[in-house]
Amino acid sequence: MENIHILGFGGSLRRQSYNTYLLKACTELMPDGSELEIADISNLPFFNQDMENNYPENVKNFKNKIKNADGILIVTPEYNYSVPGFLKNAIDLASRPYGDNSFDGKPVAIMSASIGMIGGARAQYHLRQSCVFLNMIPVNKPEVMVPFAQQKFDENGKLNDETAIKFMRELLQNLVDLSRQLKK
Repeated sequence: MENIHILGFGGSLRRQSYNTYLLKACTELMPDGSELEIADISNLPFFNQDMENNYPENVKNFKNKIKNADGILIVTPEYNYSVPGFLKNAIDLASRPYGDNSFDGKPVAIMSASIGMIGGARAQYHLRQSCVFLNMIPVNKPEVMVPFAQQKFDENGKLNDETAIKFMRELLQNLVDLSRQLKK
């Protein structure tokens, strides 16, 4: 069985972000026969249509990582009922110029963590709208939203919520299974 390569990236720049911790936890929860590579999107420039036909190397590298991945994992916090601007910026960069959408046909799973009660649900739903337009294939179940994140991670950033871990494993398995199906 061929190994499935998932590219993950997150929507928080904060060093001690619960969403960064969540993304890192996924590296240990990946199903057999799969791997998760975490892409750093913190140094990408702002999208500017004037440069989309002459992207700098870091944008070209990000686009190539997406194209070469079998599936995508996005872990995002919720800012003002939506995704952080720099995450949307990275998605815009990778989907442009017109006709060179790196996400086209890629399976995608989304997770979020929040100190609030709904765990980033609104950001996920907003992000799903972009995924539809970009022709990504979402893994819809189970939804992974970690509420009250400040209570779910220890001082070293290790996730200690067995219910969240259970759903994360299931979502990652579903992402890998879909990626494997689409690869055939």
